[in-house]
Amino acid sequence: MRISLVTSNERQYDDAEPEVEISTLVGENLRKLRTRQGLSLERLAKASGVSRAMLGQIELGRSAPSINLLWKIARSLNVPISVFVASGVDSDIMIQRAHRAKVVNSANGRFSIRSVTPIDRTNREDLAEVRLSPKSLEEEDAHPAGSTELLVIIRGVLELRVGGSWHCLEKGDSALFNADVPHAYRNPGLDETTFFMMTVNPTLKG
Repeated sequence: MRISLVTSNERQYDDAEPEVEISTLVGENLRKLRTRQGLSLERLAKASGVSRAMLGQIELGRSAPSINLLWKIARSLNVPISVFVASGVDSDIMIQRAHRAKVVNSANGRFSIRSVTPIDRTNREDLAEVRLSPKSLEEEDAHPAGSTELLVIIRGVLELRVGGSWHCLEKGDSALFNADVPHAYRNPGLDETTFFMMTVNPTLKG
């Protein structure tokens, strides 16, 4: 995720700014968050359920974590997942350019999340654009107690499972549900499904 800053002084985004690989950005942000909270790799491994070796590889930018791994680490650090791919500064307005945005992909590449929340600070709400390939299924673990998700379908068809029930959503439909139970997204169609997902985690400080 890359952020541009526009102020009353009309400072503009510098397209000549060097691009940062997503694995490097995730690793740098993870290390900053961990040390800021005074956690060793061992303590974070115990809290997140992700091995110390894997956390070390991620921090060094040598391993690109899956979405599920990032969810686990984010929960243990009490931050939204978007923080791992954020870079920016404090200001009255921050603009995230679409062509500079960082995308987190599932291991098979058929499920991707692009955060559209232009922040790099802890926030209870996280808005993301999600893409799901045809005939794909993505299963998610329960989020922290009290978490909710709001989905708005932009393109295609989405089958949503909350608990043990499936619900079919089409373009223009929306769904609000408690995300502190296992849930899943399935694309039964032949075309890619795109939807916006607003995740709210009440345990985070807004």
